[in-house]
Amino acid sequence: MVEQPRICDYEGSDYRTRFWEGQGRNYEDTVERQVLRRLLPEHGKRLLEIGAGFGRLTQEYNMYEQVVLLDYSFSQLQYARDQLGDEGYVYVAADAYKLPFKPGVFDGATMIRVLHHFEDVPNVFSGIQRVMSSGATFVLEYANKRNLKAMARYALRRQKWNPYTYEPVEFVELNYDFHPSYILRELQSIGFSTQEYVPVSWFRMGALKRAVPMNMLVAMDGMMQSTRWLLSPSVFTKNVMGQKTTNNLDVALLDIFACPLTGGALTREDDRMVNADGVAWAITDGIYDFKEPIIE
Repeated sequence: MVEQPRICDYEGSDYRTRFWEGQGRNYEDTVERQVLRRLLPEHGKRLLEIGAGFGRLTQEYNMYEQVVLLDYSFSQLQYARDQLGDEGYVYVAADAYKLPFKPGVFDGATMIRVLHHFEDVPNVFSGIQRVMSSGATFVLEYANKRNLKAMARYALRRQKWNPYTYEPVEFVELNYDFHPSYILRELQSIGFSTQEYVPVSWFRMGALKRAVPMNMLVAMDGMMQSTRWLLSPSVFTKNVMGQKTTNNLDVALLDIFACPLTGGALTREDDRMVNADGVAWAITDGIYDFKEPIIE
């Protein structure tokens, strides 16, 4: 029996207020939004936001007709839905290792500040590849193992792990840094072509952010992004899916879903999604909850 990878669960957490709102991260937030706008296509049909959380970046995806917000935390999605509403958005609580979607139903996907919580990257990437259509754009952000701070600490022997080796490093439980070559290899192995790299958050230091105006930091970051030096703590990549035989972009909303256990069809019965064996998952507060089947 294959052991289920560990899951980082933000259910009920104060992540939004503790980490973002009023916490001095306007510089990082602004830079990430600008890069997203630059890497995403001008138009698209359906985008999957993996690890959407409370919807911090969701409104940046208005070039898509429909956006599916997926997160393991039901409470984070509840907040996102309260802020964004239902028009153009679909909310799905699910395990990213078991995406509850049919093959080829998305022509876009994003995963921002999320990959560092996954211990089985090939498994996650494989699931994303399955639900993407030919030519789909996947914008991925990851925590860079080979960053300037880590390199300096390693040289000064203040850090045991080697920033130059390819394997991911778990520096805190379920928090990983990744080598750029490792990420490139894993994406290419499943059919993605990486077309662009953008190193960001070069000035992610508290003292510097307090001393330098935010707009100036953003401008400076833009200059460093243009170097393409993959030495920053965070790296964005634009990846395009190669040719596939299964493309289901034109299916209706309910037809995008598939059983997370078997991959088979699901039908809606009142406030439930039910598979061929009668196993059901709840639809609660407008959120499709695929975390656990309903026990009756």
